[in-house]
Amino acid sequence: MDANQPLPAQRSVQTASGRIHYTEQGAGPVALFVHGVLLNGHVWRHQLTHLSDIRRCIAVDLLAHGGTEIAPDQDVSVTANANMLREFLDALTIERVDLVGNDSGGGIAQIFAALHPQRVRSLTLTNCDAHDNWPPEAFKPFLAMAAAGGLRGALDAMLADKNVYRSPQALGPAYEQPERLSDDSIETYLRPLVRTEQRTRDFQRFLAAFDNAHTVRVEAGLKKLQAPTLIAWGTDDIYFDVKWSRWLADTIPGTRKRVELEGGRIFFPEERWADFNQELRAHWQASA
Repeated sequence: MDANQPLPAQRSVQTASGRIHYTEQGAGPVALFVHGVLLNGHVWRHQLTHLSDIRRCIAVDLLAHGGTEIAPDQDVSVTANANMLREFLDALTIERVDLVGNDSGGGIAQIFAALHPQRVRSLTLTNCDAHDNWPPEAFKPFLAMAAAGGLRGALDAMLADKNVYRSPQALGPAYEQPERLSDDSIETYLRPLVRTEQRTRDFQRFLAAFDNAHTVRVEAGLKKLQAPTLIAWGTDDIYFDVKWSRWLADTIPGTRKRVELEGGRIFFPEERWADFNQELRAHWQASA
């Protein structure tokens, strides 16, 4: 990696869904990275840094996450987020992308690809929402707590003591080595969610909108999707069992490769970024 390479640029663009914040690095064909719940584009920092030699890498912040700014009445469902991706690409005059999704971002990526297959040069799905397998059982206590009015208190507790975030009762099970996640990264993920009361309410609406009818609805579109597809799955995920990687591979006819990362958990793109980047690079080169 060139030591003189510039740092990722922080940018935003106005769309009908709001002012969408994103981070980008590199030049060439665009790779669009879509994160999951509670996180933001920061989760893809290792991809932006290490794949920007072959792609213009863009990590977008979803509605109700990160630096993205939305109206209080903006729909924040996964389908609304897929529509936002289309508006976002239109605003930047980007026609086609190598689309990469993780967690709820993987569900959003499936919806986008099913609705706009002509805009997907290639698709990569990691451990994520699929068909009727979400919200996952292991995440339902968090959703129930949020629905009961406890979201702000939980976010404040995780920000006050980052080890609460890393604990088995919170996000610890999402990582192989939660102790290695820095306080700064946790701050980057969670602080935007409590910056104003409105932002916390928007995030609560995002959680309340979880409904797998959105992904079940696009199954027919996935069954026609010819975009070269990589399915990369951590095998030790309490949220999304490895059998769903097989379901996706069997459903999407464009699937070129399904790879299992032994012992990997849902946020392996952040933890095992070198292994994942190697798979992405090979997938993009084979899809060219």
